[in-house]
Amino acid sequence: GRVRCHRNINARVLTFVPRKYAMATKSQYPAKEDFPDLSKHNNHMAKHLTPELYEKLRDVKTPSGFTFDECIQTGVDNPGHPFIITVGCVAGDEESYKVFADFMDKVIDSRHGGYAKDAKHKTDLDPNNLKGGDNLDPNYVLSSRVRTGRSIRGYGLPPHCTRAERRAVEKIVMDALGSLTGELKGKYYPLGKMSEAEQQQLIDDHFLFDKPVSPLLTASGMARDWPDARGIWHNEPKNFLIWVNEEDHTRVISMQKSGNMREVFTRFCTGLKKFESAMKEKGNEFMWNEHLGFVLTCPSNLGTGLRAGVHVKLPLLSKDKNFETVLQKLRLQKRGTGGVDTASVGGVFDISNSDRLGFSEVELVQTVVDGVEHLVKMEKKLEAGESIDDLIPK
Repeated sequence: GRVRCHRNINARVLTFVPRKYAMATKSQYPAKEDFPDLSKHNNHMAKHLTPELYEKLRDVKTPSGFTFDECIQTGVDNPGHPFIITVGCVAGDEESYKVFADFMDKVIDSRHGGYAKDAKHKTDLDPNNLKGGDNLDPNYVLSSRVRTGRSIRGYGLPPHCTRAERRAVEKIVMDALGSLTGELKGKYYPLGKMSEAEQQQLIDDHFLFDKPVSPLLTASGMARDWPDARGIWHNEPKNFLIWVNEEDHTRVISMQKSGNMREVFTRFCTGLKKFESAMKEKGNEFMWNEHLGFVLTCPSNLGTGLRAGVHVKLPLLSKDKNFETVLQKLRLQKRGTGGVDTASVGGVFDISNSDRLGFSEVELVQTVVDGVEHLVKMEKKLEAGESIDDLIPK
């Protein structure tokens, strides 16, 4: 026979539960009781979040439902970083930067070394405006890479998107990339459906990205539903690739062995423009506004979202007491060659621009080209047993 629902019994059971437990919500508690313990934190979020600001924003949500606590959770769970002061917050959608502006504007200003609320970002994707960049010493510069991120307007960002949104982003990107021809013609490899042979080839090419293990990413919710709707696309020469639905909707990367940053940047600009044009033909566009430039998940990547980097051998200079100061003066940052959570091996560092916002793409690549040339010059002087005092930037 059919099973019937005994509504009256269920109703009596439900009403037996004390109302204060059945209906408890965050807003029933004063914000000061919810305020996170930031006593041991040194990230940008902790620097600017006050009890008063938290009380103002705690119960505020973006139109898609992204909360302020979700915004700051990664910074609460990760107090700091041994090499880089982390940001400590993320956006869940394009509106996060507006809805939480009272907080986000402070973080953006702090992370980007001063950026006013009414400042306007500039874009320059013309590689002809780059000076030099084709002659970095190959005895020191092992490889060059330029990457950026792009977000598709109207869809939640990786910390907050639904499964359906993530899959829709994947389809939009696949359709656009599938129309590219010539040197940019390539193939898409979904992480969850690739063969063992394809997977091994991507590992051998150092293209494969795996489920995030960094607590900076996992605490933000970026690893949810892994590997659903994640994948890698690359062209046939394997020097232009796009990651789909990792930290951002897309990560666009141009790279090659050698120190020819000009070639890498030229391919980057060409590929990015053609990808965008193909996507626009289908009625989609990137998240962008004249104040923040291109909108991405992490406030550190706003503006250009661009990181131009080289793997460069600096075994002597890296041991010098002035190394960190020199990098700071040149507006550069260092990582280990394995990424943000790794240390240097054999004196080889990943050196890149520290700025993203307020400078054009050409300006940032120029900063890296000029800065790396200067670092190599200092390394050569140390090899010769000479002083580098006169080369330390003022």
